[in-house]
Amino acid sequence: MANIKSQIKRNRQNEKRRLRNKAVRSELLTREKAALAAAGTDNEDEALRASLRGIDKAAAKGVIHKNAAARKKSRLIARVRSTAS
Repeated sequence: MANIKSQIKRNRQNEKRRLRNKAVRSELLTREKAALAAAGTDNEDEALRASLRGIDKAAAKGVIHKNAAARKKSRLIARVRSTAS
């Protein structure tokens, strides 16, 4: 355990950020699964749009890297389109 005051504060901040990032990542997975499940149905576009928006928000917040976000979006669109057809 740290005994330096600034490091104790830094540990508290890191824990808060870790929990926040964990929630965002979990939401990303949930939306991705929902988009894949909705492939080929009437609400496919809506689910895909929500998933892509979540990925963009995560990248903007710095939870995931912008290139990782672009890769996730590309792969998700390809998977949804292939399962829909």
